[in-house]
Amino acid sequence: MNRQFTCFALFLALAISGTAMAGTKKFTKKFPLGDCVFVTEGQNPYFKLQIGRELHLDNAACVDAGNCDELEEVIITVLDETRVVTFEIDGVMTPVTTRVVEENESVDGQLAEVSRNFFAECQATRDVYYFGEEVDDYENGQIVSHEGEWEAGVEDATPGLFIPGGAFLLGSRYYQEFAPGIAKDRAEHVKAGLTMDVPAGTFEDCVKIKETTPLEEGEVDFKFYCPGVGIVIDEDLELTQIVE
Repeated sequence: MNRQFTCFALFLALAISGTAMAGTKKFTKKFPLGDCVFVTEGQNPYFKLQIGRELHLDNAACVDAGNCDELEEVIITVLDETRVVTFEIDGVMTPVTTRVVEENESVDGQLAEVSRNFFAECQATRDVYYFGEEVDDYENGQIVSHEGEWEAGVEDATPGLFIPGGAFLLGSRYYQEFAPGIAKDRAEHVKAGLTMDVPAGTFEDCVKIKETTPLEEGEVDFKFYCPGVGIVIDEDLELTQIVE
């Protein structure tokens, strides 16, 4: 096993152990970024930074069952585009070239949101880090806000660990993004070894992640990721197509 990955796995395990002893739920928000060589195309099994790759999701099954009122469709595309994000690593302002991943969301056929998310993979560990996003919210075909935008290095925002690239340690808790007052999504590993059946196919060895944020107490989202595929379920959205 890679030494850096072993160290980071131990780092997360110690954080979990410390949380248990303290009797409080703590989420890791400091990561060994200084040990990383960041790349914009990677091999993380749960989040493939492969240019041109698309994941299509929708909630058609929920609508058909009468449990959802609106048809939501999401297309996640890894663009042939990069973005340099500059922030502090170990006391030094450091530029990191990130990959832009676009998420296009529509509701009942009308464009609702387009976000351009900045990711890069730590080459040694395959951990994918999240460095910020640009957001365009739409109403009636017009941009009405940019709510939720953030970028590491701006107004105390720092990168988050989007998803680990090695062992899926149950109980791990970490911040996926950290922008004070704007974005503080957190992830907790809750289940592994799952078989998921969605319109795009049946996948094994999948994992379940619980997402929360202190900015919206009580809000909980569950997402499922499968190796070699990526996200297959996001609440009532299901993976319908993979374009490679």
